[in-house]
Amino acid sequence: MRVLVIGSGGREHALCWKLGQEAEVLCAPGNAGIAETCDVEKVAPEDSAAVVELAKRSEVDLVVIGPEGPLIAGLADELRSAGIAAFGPGRDGAVLEGSKAFSKRMMIEAGVPTAEYGDFTDVDDAIAFAAKMFDRGKSVAVKASGAALGKGVAICHTLEEARAALQATMVDRVFGAAGETVVVEECLYGKEFSLLTLVSGDSSWSLPVAQDYKRAFNGDRGPNTGGMGAYSPVEWLSNGLLHETEERVVAPMLAAMKKRGIDFRGVLYSGLMVSDGKPFCLEYNVRFGDPETQTILRRLGSGFAEALRAVAAGEPVPEVEVLPEAAITVVMASEGYPGKYPKGKKLLVPSELPGEVVVFHAGTSLLMHDVVTSGGRVLGVSATGGDIESARATAYRAVEDIQFAGRQYRTDIGA
Repeated sequence: MRVLVIGSGGREHALCWKLGQEAEVLCAPGNAGIAETCDVEKVAPEDSAAVVELAKRSEVDLVVIGPEGPLIAGLADELRSAGIAAFGPGRDGAVLEGSKAFSKRMMIEAGVPTAEYGDFTDVDDAIAFAAKMFDRGKSVAVKASGAALGKGVAICHTLEEARAALQATMVDRVFGAAGETVVVEECLYGKEFSLLTLVSGDSSWSLPVAQDYKRAFNGDRGPNTGGMGAYSPVEWLSNGLLHETEERVVAPMLAAMKKRGIDFRGVLYSGLMVSDGKPFCLEYNVRFGDPETQTILRRLGSGFAEALRAVAAGEPVPEVEVLPEAAITVVMASEGYPGKYPKGKKLLVPSELPGEVVVFHAGTSLLMHDVVTSGGRVLGVSATGGDIESARATAYRAVEDIQFAGRQYRTDIGA
């Protein structure tokens, strides 16, 4: 099988690494680390015509679309119209991530348990709704409705914080057009986890569960990021609760999409909160999570490439082998991330690392003959072990040996 992976981040590096065990892989546009894994082509994911041309010229059997942007723009539709098998939903399914307001409405329509909310295009109306929530003793989350790379969420414990978040999102447009509409919802409290489900029409199969860390600093402090680390398995999550989540969160949304005539072929990411022993849906995404993917793929054995091919073809989803090992990924980020950060810092990665370690590149590029930083999240240092503690210890030993100026990372991933 010949596969083209679209994207340039840590998620795509992990996809190339895993698919490369079972298929011949090409990536566009890739990064410095991906270029060491497979051939790369400097084609922009947003240029759908160029992607279709590359897929035809390279005679690929499957295109796997990594980032949400091209999915929301309809790249999967363009590929399928050209007769090319694509893993990823079309534009009609991708709106589930492209609009949090639409996603929340779909949750209500499907009967999916979720937080009380309102969606707004007027900042004064949004502030008034937040004030009512605080009057009832509730905290709120302010979310840019559009795609904001995982950063468009503010947890607000006071009305003043909510007012500031709404001003920044709707008026100052710190997240650009993503903030034209906002969702203001009740804050739920509990334990979070991520469930990634391969979906092919009526057929679905869930990958191993992971837990990620969104806040920038230890102890879940600081601003939201795209993700600072993840681990799997999630030992506190029982099989019964996982089954309940699939029945109450995944299955109803798949049924609601089918009712709307949406032929969903890809991965449905459910971001979940367990509150008072019950699962609630915080969000849906329509692509592999990052850095959950870097962790989950370390726990998979054979059959992943075939599963993605089957999904793209609209066939029943075959199960993928799940290995018994635990896995953890620690994100190493640039100084200042998720705010402004420098680029061009030289990376020094040891040529020899423990066999249980794989370093996935996220924001890297080549400058002359050096690998340098080019993004906020730079590397995902992933390790496996017999349990979370051993995997964690191995990952952090590797992190300590990797150097670049201004590196920052959390020290409590998996703790």
